[in-house]
Amino acid sequence: MSDKNNKKNKPSRLRWQKSSTQNIGKSKGSNKIQVSQNDFKGGLHIIPLGGNEEVGRNMTLFEYGGDILILDMGMQFPEEDMPGIDYIIPNVSYLKGKEHKIRGVVLSHGHLDHIGAAPILLHNLGYPLVVGRDMTIAMVKKKMEDFQKGSSQYLKAKRIKSVAEKITLGKFEVEFFDVEHSIMDAVGVIIKTPDGTVIHPGDWTMEKNPVDGKILTYNHLAKLPSPRILMLESLGAIASDFGRVSEEEMYRNLKKLIYEAKGKVVIGTFSSQIKRIGYILEYAEKIGKKVALDGYSMKMNMEIAKQLGYVKAHKDTLISVAEIHKYPENRIIIVCTGAQGEGNAVLSRIITDNHKYIKIKKNDTVIFSSSIIPGNERTIQRLKDSLYRKCDNVIHSDIMDVHISGHCSAQDIQKMLIQVSPQFFLPVYANHYMLKEAEKLAIKTGFPKEKIFVLDNGNILEVKKGRAEVLLKKIDASYVMVDGLGIGDVGEVVLRDRTQLAQDGILVIVTMIDGESGQLRGEIEIHSRGFVYLKSSKDFIKEINHLVKDIISKTAAKDRTTNWAYVKDNLRDKIGEFIFKRTERRPMILPFIVEM
Repeated sequence: MSDKNNKKNKPSRLRWQKSSTQNIGKSKGSNKIQVSQNDFKGGLHIIPLGGNEEVGRNMTLFEYGGDILILDMGMQFPEEDMPGIDYIIPNVSYLKGKEHKIRGVVLSHGHLDHIGAAPILLHNLGYPLVVGRDMTIAMVKKKMEDFQKGSSQYLKAKRIKSVAEKITLGKFEVEFFDVEHSIMDAVGVIIKTPDGTVIHPGDWTMEKNPVDGKILTYNHLAKLPSPRILMLESLGAIASDFGRVSEEEMYRNLKKLIYEAKGKVVIGTFSSQIKRIGYILEYAEKIGKKVALDGYSMKMNMEIAKQLGYVKAHKDTLISVAEIHKYPENRIIIVCTGAQGEGNAVLSRIITDNHKYIKIKKNDTVIFSSSIIPGNERTIQRLKDSLYRKCDNVIHSDIMDVHISGHCSAQDIQKMLIQVSPQFFLPVYANHYMLKEAEKLAIKTGFPKEKIFVLDNGNILEVKKGRAEVLLKKIDASYVMVDGLGIGDVGEVVLRDRTQLAQDGILVIVTMIDGESGQLRGEIEIHSRGFVYLKSSKDFIKEINHLVKDIISKTAAKDRTTNWAYVKDNLRDKIGEFIFKRTERRPMILPFIVEM
């Protein structure tokens, strides 16, 4: 298919609004100055578009000699003050008009905070070349099809078969290295330019006792050309190495629980934990138990892993969840999604007795083999409380080591710095306070403070002739929020309205007015949603009713010259003042005037 035909037939489902660069009162993008390519006069420029002030939305631009390279295209889950928002993606307005300069998009691994925005951003950037390992590319392809059927045909992908591969993308030389993480096919990325060598492990950890016996070190990276710029995911800067469980011990605990279970075993975990799920399948096969996978993302990820040969088919062990009733309960293991308390996920449906096939009994064993994503603490606690009411054997990391993190510890960060011996250090992919803690860790190792750069999203770090500095100018890295099919059409004003509705509700006032006399006709209708219950607030509503009549009689003219917009504003303001004095609440007030 020619490029001309490609352009003609590319999907047009997305609604991308100009308001996508609206700032919502956070620091992100608040000091933005639009930057053009002419502002750059040589050197390597490193620009984070997301991930440097939050957990998620990971995306970094690298510019050199007029060429652009992108690392990761992640999404971020909405914050508490974003009602109705599905997720947030990086702002790529800076790349508008520069699409022809993009030489490639390198994806470090397949977690959503690194690939979740790819279906939208690849579309909007004209489908540049995507580089990644097999599992990562397959997951991107699936995400594209889930988002818009048929869009994956436009994916131009280069699969990295081995970390020994080296590729050239414009003026960038790109290499790879192995990293430990909680998803298959995660890789570290090396980006070489004459002005600097960027070393970026993506998400990583240092496993001290892996089940395969292969302990990774990073001393070989110290041999790369100088200046070496280490960009290090720093979520673990506040996590101590003390007492951290090994992979071997975690699996030993899981096997013990599965073997000794008197009823069925339900394991809640992340759908990306393919290696762990594969291990459970192998152990179940050894002891003669059956495994049912439940949850759309989990089944899809496992199907991809089987197609790639990363997990055996286990035809005699894997059963559908609809078949679990055919076997004794002590021979059943269910591995499912929902350990974060997501409303429609499997565990939540089990707890509320809304699952068609799975019912929890007192002698069952429920295992949370997952960490708590920041912000989900209360939801997960409620999930645990509900499970404890139904089951006597609920196991989680507070009482037994049944999960290990895929992220580094504070000690790991220091070890990585010592092993790589970089000239510049950029802590990335975490909240700002975590990045600052990573800076402190580096200083403790003897790393010079002036060679550490804690960047905000939109900052531009220039590396040239052995020197590095943050430029004064800053590009727009503000939130772009996705709500249904709308991309960027929800900004500060809409979110403020949604928050007000959620907090104080809405009051709708409908009046019919005689157009000639300006007098009320018929009864005033007052409707409340989320403000007060009308049946139990009749006296209060009567007072509002009388006030509406009084306002209209004083503001409506006795002829056709009435400014009804002025009357509505008066109703909104004076009714609002009255309600606040009586209730100290501020519902959204919507007056409707029907002129007869």
